[in-house]
Amino acid sequence: MPDQPGRRPPIPQEIAATRVIGIGRRLEPSSIMPVAQALVSGGVRAFEVTLDSPGALAAIRILANHHSDGSLLVGAGTVLDVASATAAIEAGARFLVSPHTDSELIRWAVARPIPIFPGAFTPSEILAAWRAGASAVKLFPASTVGPSYVRELRGPLAEVPLIPTGGVTAENAAAFIAAGALGVGVGSWLIADGSPDLIRQRAAQLISSLQSATR
Repeated sequence: MPDQPGRRPPIPQEIAATRVIGIGRRLEPSSIMPVAQALVSGGVRAFEVTLDSPGALAAIRILANHHSDGSLLVGAGTVLDVASATAAIEAGARFLVSPHTDSELIRWAVARPIPIFPGAFTPSEILAAWRAGASAVKLFPASTVGPSYVRELRGPLAEVPLIPTGGVTAENAAAFIAAGALGVGVGSWLIADGSPDLIRQRAAQLISSLQSATR
């Protein structure tokens, strides 16, 4: 069974410690570095580049090379199959995020081992992802149900680490953590329509909010 001890890829410390994954969706490679630097300055340590972005693999490669010192953990999002996962890892991604639960993709990641966060919504989907070997499960879209849904899931599925994603902001992120989520994935609120200085301010605000929720 994929979730035997020692088989499940561990959750990276950069995510476990800060409780957040920044998400860059449809960013041009030329603009990715200022965004990443702003996130790091604000305290975010993990950054997901979605593969539906123009030049996503080039952006991952640029970020991975620049942050080889460990200042930022670079991952790939919107990973739909093994082929795209392979390309992302070859470009330098160190974790994978998908919008769905694909047992073949999860098993591929587990065998390497590469941390993988498949998307799921219902209890059945969440449990299927976990049993396949997911490091944690991306609860998506989280904004449609809110923190109360996480709290209710923690009853029967207490062993499954959840990362709510979709519609997460500094205003509701702490509530998701207080409800029992491992962390949150934050994209539009954190990055959209923001200068590097504004992104840094938002990142710092988000980190502060999450730290308050865990005290």
